[in-house]
Formats: sequence, structure tokens, C-alpha cells
Amino acid sequence: MIFEAEMYCACAKTAELDGTDPVQLVGAGLWVGVLSRGVCRLQGCEVPGRSGDVLLGAGPLALVPESDCHLLAVRLTGYCADAYLLRLGAPRWADGASCPGAAELVAQLQTADSAAMAYALLCAIAKADETARPLPPLVSEAVTAIRQNYMALYGVEELSEQLGVTKSHLVRTFKQALGVPPGKYLTTVRIEAVKTLLLTDEHNLEMIAGLTGFSGANYLCRVFKREVGVSPAAWRAAAAPPPAVPKLPPRSEEMFV
Repeated sequence: MIFEAEMYCACAKTAELDGTDPVQLVGAGLWVGVLSRGVCRLQGCEVPGRSGDVLLGAGPLALVPESDCHLLAVRLTGYCADAYLLRLGAPRWADGASCPGAAELVAQLQTADSAAMAYALLCAIAKADETARPLPPLVSEAVTAIRQNYMALYGVEELSEQLGVTKSHLVRTFKQALGVPPGKYLTTVRIEAVKTLLLTDEHNLEMIAGLTGFSGANYLCRVFKREVGVSPAAWRAAAAPPPAVPKLPPRSEEMFV
């Protein structure tokens, strides 16, 4: 097969939360969940999700219901899902009104394994991260600074100096708004950038480390394995496209004996 749609977007797993028992969503890729009932807390995130909200983020995600809840979730994988995660950053709840078709698509993917449907869901949530609850000005500035300069940013202390606040104040405010400290958010953005560069064979690990803010290939490998669960080489091998199918010659060039 010359083109495999699953390379770009596919539904790798489905999950359901129904009741009050905590659930953990694990596995590489983008988790998309629709909360249709109740109030649910995303561990590490200050603001809980409410009925109608959309869950977005990379696993592992720990969900702790505050009331009787129902949530359907799917895990999307592939190049397009990775690109979305790179922009998304930290896991979050988003306003479901921004993607009214998401609930139906998530429900359909519970019973149908369709790459086209998975891609349609990704398109449906394309702007969901932009309609998430407004961030405090300091956190918004920090997120912008991290996304624009993750390759050269030394760390949280340098970031706090750039923003004119103390490191402790930045960490506290950032974690209250996004559920993770700025250092963790910076690492997440860097890892997703690494994944994007690993999708081609143009750069070796030492070059990728330099382009994404890591001090060297060895340190990159340690952090990548800790965050993703596999080495960069293993992730690259799993994400590599299948070998191209040799092109057949025109019939006029065939030789007959």
C-alpha cells in the first residue's frame, strides 16, 4: 500500500470513565475526552472539568471524579497528533462549545476504527486549545516565551528574570493555572519538538539536542526515555514510514521473451 492514513492520524485506544472511580489514561499520543456528566478533576490541574468540557493532553492523565461522571476518551497517534501536542503543551480542559462535533466523533470511534474519523476528530478540536479558560497575564507571557524560545532558554530561573518576577512566584502562579510547573511545561514542549525532528533522518541525536535546548545527546536520551517511556531511537523506528513501493516501469518498457 503506497499511502497509509494511519501514519498521520489513527485511533490507538479508547477508554471510558463512568461513575466515581479514578481512571488513568496512559500511552503515547494525544488523548481527547468528552465529559458528558459531572465534575472531574485532572490531577495536577487546578480547575476541574465540567459537563461539556473537552479533555486534551498526552498521557499519563489521572482523572479523579468529584461527582458521578461520564467521560469517553480516545487516544490519537500519528504525525498530525504529534504536531497538535507540540502546540498544545500541558494537558487541560477546554470549552466543548468550540468543537461541537467532537462528542459524536469520540462516540463513533469507540466502535469504529477509522483513520478518516480520527483525523476528522483532530480537525474538530483544532482550535479547542485556543478557547481554553483564559490564563493569568503572567502565565500567558511565560507560555509564549517558552514556546518561542524553548531551544535557547536555560531554565525557569532565566525565564523568571525575563518576566521580572521571582522564580517562586512564577512557579506557584504557573502551576495553579496549568497544573504543572514551568520546568515541566518546558520539558514537554522540548520533547514534542524532538519528536518532530525525529520524524526525518536529516538530523542525528546530537544535532537534535542542540536544536531543542538539551545539553547533549546523552541527556536528551535520558529525559526522552523518562518522559516517553522509550528511547529516541526506538520512537523514531516505530514512527518511521514504511519503505516506498518500487515504481513499476511503463508497459512500453517491459521486455517480453
